[in-house]
Amino acid sequence: MTATDNAARLARIAGQAASDKLGTDIVLIDVSDRLAITDVFVIVTGNNERQVEAIVDEIEEQLRRVGVKPLRREGKRDGRWVLLDYAEIVVHVQHAEERVFYSLERLWKDCPLIEFEADAEGNSELAAGLSGPNDPQSTRASGSGL
Repeated sequence: MTATDNAARLARIAGQAASDKLGTDIVLIDVSDRLAITDVFVIVTGNNERQVEAIVDEIEEQLRRVGVKPLRREGKRDGRWVLLDYAEIVVHVQHAEERVFYSLERLWKDCPLIEFEADAEGNSELAAGLSGPNDPQSTRASGSGL
């Protein structure tokens, strides 16, 4: 079983929104074979608490534009690691230190990555959710460094 096309599309929208707010090391992991509760983890790094909050706000705004609201949100007060649960996707926006310490990619290293390359100009078509799930993309946002 692999992630649904809709889950991959939502994950790419979240990834682009994070990139638009200068999130780094954006990774989309297809966890659908391992977890029954979600299809995709989106993992993003913010350099400080303020940036983590800005990334979270932009992800929520872009996904709201395509009619999706989070079922729950955790960690907003601390600004170190915010989790947004959209059922099909779960977004983890982490401060750089938490990203290194918890190393979610290592925990899910056996799961395939979903292709993603952020549009440096904040492609409004992608942000609006009009791109299809089969767009040619690479697995990480440019300049990611992981």
